[in-house]
Amino acid sequence: MTPWEAIAILAAGIGAGGINAVVGSGSLITFPTMVAVGLPPIVANVSNNIGLVPGSLTGALGYRAELKGQRERLIRLGAASIAGSLIGGVLLLFMPADTFNVVVPILIGLACVLVVVQPRLNKWLSARREDPHPHGGPWLWIGVFAAGIYGGYFGAAQGVLLIGLLGSFLDDDLQRVNAAKNVLSLLVNGTAAILFILVAEVDWRAVALVAVGATIGGFLGAKVGRKLPALVLRGFIVCIGILAIIKLVYG
Repeated sequence: MTPWEAIAILAAGIGAGGINAVVGSGSLITFPTMVAVGLPPIVANVSNNIGLVPGSLTGALGYRAELKGQRERLIRLGAASIAGSLIGGVLLLFMPADTFNVVVPILIGLACVLVVVQPRLNKWLSARREDPHPHGGPWLWIGVFAAGIYGGYFGAAQGVLLIGLLGSFLDDDLQRVNAAKNVLSLLVNGTAAILFILVAEVDWRAVALVAVGATIGGFLGAKVGRKLPALVLRGFIVCIGILAIIKLVYG
């Protein structure tokens, strides 16, 4: 890894940490960057997941004021996130590598679409919500479980999925929803990271660079990220995702 490649991964980690704290699509920056500097896709995905855990932690801590009163809710939904993440991580490790190479461009494309349509989707679903359960009810639990599988397998835009689910099933303030999203994302990433450290091939140089960058970015994102223009942020994420698809499909 050249110094310029290391700087690129560090910068991507900072951007991803900040974006994850606010929106939840940071892997659309770090994963393509790792692939671009020559890491095999699965190694890049595993290393990216581990490296983003510290950023998820600082992002969650930055929203600790909004987490007050959500303990019971997060215990219930956290169990779904952990269970789903384990399944997703096992699928990543034991499915053929060719399957990952085929599936990931599709998942990135889906993530980009979700980033674009999320505001309208949330508004549409929220308008049809009736008698919300204080913890979201069984359908939210199932949705969070499915998002955990997705997050354990790949993870790009899992935060967008979670915000969509939580915002649709919970009658709560958006900032409190985002705080809950950060905790659930941390549980998904942390669970998968433990699994990957035990049994997967990891590029620890990339992990260290992403971890340092994501820690900084998570702190900054929780502090100032809410002031960024949403349209600009979403456009940047989609552009990165499109470049990742081109890289993975055409090399």
